[in-house]
Amino acid sequence: MRRVPAGRHALTRLTDPLVLAGRTAPSRVLFGPHETNLARGRALSARHVAHYARRAAGGCGVVVTETASVHVSDHPYELSPLAADCGPGWADVVAACRPYGALVLASLGHTGAQGTSAHAGTALWAPSAVPDVVTREVPVAMEQPDVDALVAGFAAGTRVAVAADVDGVEVDAGPRSLLRQFLSGLTNARTDGYGADRARLLREVLAAVRAPLGPRRVLALRLACDEQAPWAGITPDLAVGYAAALAPLVDLLVVVRGGGLAPSAYRPDGHVPPGFNTDLTRAVRAAAGGTPVVLQGSVVDVAAAQRALDDGVADAVEMTRAQLADADLVVEARAGVPVRPCTLCNQACQVRDVRNPPVSCVADPSHDGDLPDGTGRRVTVVGGGPAGLEAARVLASAGAAVRLVECADRLGGALHAVAALPGRARFADLAGWLAGEVSRLGVRVELGTAADGGDVVATGARRRPGVTAADVLAGAGLPPGPVVVWDPVGGPVGVGVAELLAAAGREVVLVTPDAVAGERLGGDLGPANARLARAGVRRETSSLLRSAADGVAVLADRWTGTERSVPCAVVVDAGPLLPGEVPPGGSAAGDAVAPRTVLEAVLEGRRAARAVLTRGATDLAAP
Repeated sequence: MRRVPAGRHALTRLTDPLVLAGRTAPSRVLFGPHETNLARGRALSARHVAHYARRAAGGCGVVVTETASVHVSDHPYELSPLAADCGPGWADVVAACRPYGALVLASLGHTGAQGTSAHAGTALWAPSAVPDVVTREVPVAMEQPDVDALVAGFAAGTRVAVAADVDGVEVDAGPRSLLRQFLSGLTNARTDGYGADRARLLREVLAAVRAPLGPRRVLALRLACDEQAPWAGITPDLAVGYAAALAPLVDLLVVVRGGGLAPSAYRPDGHVPPGFNTDLTRAVRAAAGGTPVVLQGSVVDVAAAQRALDDGVADAVEMTRAQLADADLVVEARAGVPVRPCTLCNQACQVRDVRNPPVSCVADPSHDGDLPDGTGRRVTVVGGGPAGLEAARVLASAGAAVRLVECADRLGGALHAVAALPGRARFADLAGWLAGEVSRLGVRVELGTAADGGDVVATGARRRPGVTAADVLAGAGLPPGPVVVWDPVGGPVGVGVAELLAAAGREVVLVTPDAVAGERLGGDLGPANARLARAGVRRETSSLLRSAADGVAVLADRWTGTERSVPCAVVVDAGPLLPGEVPPGGSAAGDAVAPRTVLEAVLEGRRAARAVLTRGATDLAAP
């Protein structure tokens, strides 16, 4: 393909085609590799095929499948794909995506010391015997036969992918990869040729992949360009040198950040501003000699993605989480239709979890196929929070005449409280999108109106006695003095309220029965505790709240029962609210059933709408 000299670019649009190794992607939007827990054994399943086909149908230009291990020594999570078992699945993905023009790349990798020995039952491979900072497991330093087997594994995986007629292969040298571990001084202390020249193994792998791939299929490289550990890790300056040397060997370069010491830096939540890799990607592109470069890093808005192309930051953008939120993102961008927003909450799309939850999205939690026709039906939905809005949207999109009744003076319900939390502002965008959709679809909205019942009842939860986190998020004033935040849940609410109060200058004690604050935060666990420490929030862990009176809260050690006291003017309860009161006759959804998260509210609103359409609606709407 023709290469544009670094520093010069023709103005392109996100929806313009992109030519790679002689193959044309219909847009400059990538759907990047991510854990899905959709596998059957270690093979790609029919659910994988549907997952990728939805994004191809939605206009995605390049679909990169879930990273498949190139050697049996790598089994990083229970349902992780193995390249040797992926041939039929890759072929099915290609067959499903090709009618829409999307290029399909098979991601190949090995997690090395950042994997686990629990499934394979063998020692983890690594450049040096440096324990992983997360698992603390000590790996084995690879000998030359191991290195040879790894390179051969990449070649063998490529041959399987080529036989499946994929459009190309992406080699994973990203934050969780063995290839990155060889590139980094944090993990590579070897004294042989792979230590003196840390990029040597990656060059050998790229050559081994290119041989069976040939020049007419795409060779992409996902390269960790900032480990956020400048004392010994890969730095942006070092990465620019790597990019200059490696770019001539590949057809596409995806710039990412993160590593063993910063695993959450790869796809962080909303506490990190979107587009955080912009400057890094710009620097790498300038050194890449015309090889197309991809911007990755919380690129979730169409306008921001377009600006990156207009400004010459990159040649394409990866919008993985944005397309989990809205599979039709590119088609809608072309049509000028508002795109369902990604909330950057990471609550349902980061699924490396012992429970093996399938990949999903708070904003779009399921896809159950075509809806029954609702034309001619008149339906009442009670409650304008996330469950009620989603139910009304789905019903109206099926052709039903929908009346939505909300007792408050605005739509959105609990979404506005969630959006008041640090790092959760994009939940207000979801509320706005849902309200916009019900308006666009002709739903009759009645605010400040109570109703005795309806076809779908999504009236939310009931409050608990005392001061709750919801009160703080709604702006309620608190008496002066120290605040104790009681967090029996360990999610984002308790931590977020503590952060808000500390930022307002309050003395805050966060009390949790868990061993660490925010135990259920997933990838934000470490960053959240760092934020609490910087804010001066005192964390009382493995503790129970016994009582609070006369300026003192009494805590008890969870394990020994030993009591102690902390200063307390007011307790803020960050525990769950109470289930709502649901009148008989309608389909209940969301917190009215049981207070949980936005994901369950949206999912149940969708299911309630489908149930109404399936059984037929009782006409409760006023004429």
